[in-house]
Amino acid sequence: MTAMHTRPAHAARQDWATGLTAFAAVMLFVAGVLAVFRSIMALAEDDIFVTTPDYVFAFDLTTWGWIHLVLGAIAMVVGLGLLRISTWARVAGVVVAGLVIISNFLSLPYYPVWSMVMIALSGLVIWALCVVRGDNLFGPYEEEGAPRE
Repeated sequence: MTAMHTRPAHAARQDWATGLTAFAAVMLFVAGVLAVFRSIMALAEDDIFVTTPDYVFAFDLTTWGWIHLVLGAIAMVVGLGLLRISTWARVAGVVVAGLVIISNFLSLPYYPVWSMVMIALSGLVIWALCVVRGDNLFGPYEEEGAPRE
């Protein structure tokens, strides 16, 4: 007779929680790196971006470059914090991803394709961080209720 091994339901939830948090961490880090590259393009060469003369939220491209540089750097730090599965990083991840969506929406006329990619990535990050419940954030090899380091 062969033994059938089944995994407990909480182990499957733990795997999903760990996977979604890792997904959000990587996506937020990638969104941060892309924002930093975009900011370098805006700061170095203003003629790369097409400007719209009558845009309501018109800023100087150097200003947009600095905005995206700061948001990108913060997104990278929060993405690394999410790998440690900390609550502050989850909250900050949702906030930073929301700010990235807003900043990319406002700078949509300057570089529309890149802005839409960043909006989509940030939306996936918010989804992943909001779907995972806080009580399911155990590592894949930890038992529920075991003391965490």
